[in-house]
Amino acid sequence: MAALIDTPEAANRLARAIASDLSLYNEAKIKEGIENDTFFSILQEEIAEGRAHYESRVDPKLLGSSNFFDRALVDVNQDRADGTRALDWWFPSEDVALMAYGVSDDGSEE
Repeated sequence: MAALIDTPEAANRLARAIASDLSLYNEAKIKEGIENDTFFSILQEEIAEGRAHYESRVDPKLLGSSNFFDRALVDVNQDRADGTRALDWWFPSEDVALMAYGVSDDGSEE
């Protein structure tokens, strides 16, 4: 078995790769979930599978001190090529059916 990932940079890369795969292979579900405001519930199985893979590859100490996987699922810069939107806070429900989050543009934190 491969060594566990123990750097934030590598953990973030893995999280973003998994999120990218979810996006690539579930385009129709994602579109439906966004249109019907059911994104997290319609992709619940895929997200759980991705999370399990992520958690199996990342050192538990790093898992306890970071949130790269959840953050990768809600990439708030998708529509901002300059990367100036920030994800200020996020909180997934226990069943991962819903996600509350707040964003700010251009570092405003408003």
